[in-house]
Amino acid sequence: MPIDYYHFDVSPPCSAVNLCIAALGIPVNRKEVNTFKKQTLDPEYVKLNPQHTVPMIVDDGYVLWDSHAINIYLVSKYAKDDSLYPMDVKKRALVNQRLFFEASALFPLGCRTAVPLFFKKTNIIPSENIEQMQTYYEVVDKFLEGNKWIAGDQLTIADFSFISGLSRYQGIIPGIKKHKNLMDWLDLCKSTMTDYVAANQNGANEYIQTLISRMNN
Repeated sequence: MPIDYYHFDVSPPCSAVNLCIAALGIPVNRKEVNTFKKQTLDPEYVKLNPQHTVPMIVDDGYVLWDSHAINIYLVSKYAKDDSLYPMDVKKRALVNQRLFFEASALFPLGCRTAVPLFFKKTNIIPSENIEQMQTYYEVVDKFLEGNKWIAGDQLTIADFSFISGLSRYQGIIPGIKKHKNLMDWLDLCKSTMTDYVAANQNGANEYIQTLISRMNN
């Protein structure tokens, strides 16, 4: 039975799961939940997910949300090997460190920047948000020094989480282009990740276009 996958592809975390699903080649039953229309607040959805967030999966009755947890689960259950989430203790710890940084620093800043624009509470990005994101660009560039991927020499689920956000943030906050390691990695993701355009870029384009329209009105 295919996994029920609740998603809204404008959302960066949904793109992270899209990319993982594509890499694993697993079948899913896609169910769009439009956060702009507040569909995550529908009573039936809240019964499943009291945090009323996307993405969410239901795998043979097992309910799980949060993109990081979902990707760890999917890889642990369905991957043919451990390349996306290594069993080696040190390699896994590095992947976890990167995921925790994305979850606790990069993504929350993206939310603080984008959500007020999406819901028309403002039409500007605060200067402190721009400065902080530019600092994070520099941090991620340093992650990539001597590394092909975010957490070392191979693609992992950390890359799915980082590309889902950074491919969007670069469209509204300048400064990423001066970081060579980061730009090389962005190009690598685009050229090698399975179904990159459908899994991530289409959602990123809508995210960027929507925010730019909000800032121009």
